[in-house]
Amino acid sequence: MQIPRNAFKKALAEGRPQIGLWSMLCSNIAAEIIATAGFDWVVLDTEHSPNELPMVLQQLQAMQIDANTATPVVRPAWNDPILIKRFLDIGAPNLILPFVQDENEAAAAVSATRYPPKGIRGVSMSQRANRYGLVADYHKHVEEELGVLVQVETLAAVNRIPAIAKQDGVDGIFIGPADLSADVGHLGNAAHPEAQAAIMKALELCKAAGKPAGILAPNEEDAKRYFDAGFTFVAVGVDQGLLTKATRDIVRRFRSHLEG
Repeated sequence: MQIPRNAFKKALAEGRPQIGLWSMLCSNIAAEIIATAGFDWVVLDTEHSPNELPMVLQQLQAMQIDANTATPVVRPAWNDPILIKRFLDIGAPNLILPFVQDENEAAAAVSATRYPPKGIRGVSMSQRANRYGLVADYHKHVEEELGVLVQVETLAAVNRIPAIAKQDGVDGIFIGPADLSADVGHLGNAAHPEAQAAIMKALELCKAAGKPAGILAPNEEDAKRYFDAGFTFVAVGVDQGLLTKATRDIVRRFRSHLEG
């Protein structure tokens, strides 16, 4: 048995645009549905949603990787080696590590995903990630198929992108638009010109460093604009937002029908 191929990591390395979705519903059923919708990647968020490890395990099982499913990307609540180890052991093929501020924190993130002597990941000989011991060469080759994304969320971190991008093992840099906007003084307003300037500065620094850049953009026009500007991986929606909108839209249509 072999380690599953990481189509998302390969696409990033080749510079192919990747359409994503952010998942915050903490549901294996929702994950199973959205995994086959046609997205290239889906973030299972545990930083800003009440999503815990056993629940993420069920979501990963529901999103069993094959030719018809999106590649999962798990976001731990923090750039913490214990959280990283646990999500890797249950088979997360990609991680996005929040609030990475400099090259040292980026290096620490990568180190937590590598076995000794390359890193500090604790060794288990039998867990879901290696199909309970059935992938004989897992420990030697896992890093070849493991995607590590670091999240830049402040202007100080943006300015350090050249150094962050140099860290071996960083496969992409995700720009956090909400926190970055807040950091430049425009909380809740990523459309503000100063916030947009910071986002575009981050993008240009990623391009110059040769690293794929990603962002979350639930607004369709924003998402298209970011793709056109050169972002490689863009999450074009959030599952709970889609559910919120769809349920309210259908109620509005029927209220209008009954009252009309």
